[in-house]
Amino acid sequence: MGIFGGGQAAFPPISPPALPPAPEPAPSMVDPSVREARDAQKKRAAAMAGYASTITTGGLGLTGPASTTAAPGKTMLGA
Repeated sequence: MGIFGGGQAAFPPISPPALPPAPEPAPSMVDPSVREARDAQKKRAAAMAGYASTITTGGLGLTGPASTTAAPGKTMLGA
C-alpha cells in the first residue's frame, strides 16, 4: 500500500472527440445538375438582354439640355 492508496485501478485514458464527417466533394462541370444550372443561367441572361434596348438614360438621368422638338431617330420614351 502506497501513500495514495496504491491498490485502486487506474482511470482509462480519455479518448479524443470524434472527427466530423468529411465534406462532400465539390460538383464538377460534367455533373448534370451543374450543367442544368449553367444552361438555366444562360437562358435568363439571354431573356434579360432584350430589356437593355429600352433603357435610354443612365443612373443620373439626362445630363444634357432638354429638347422641346422631336429629333429624328431615337427619342426618350414618353417624350
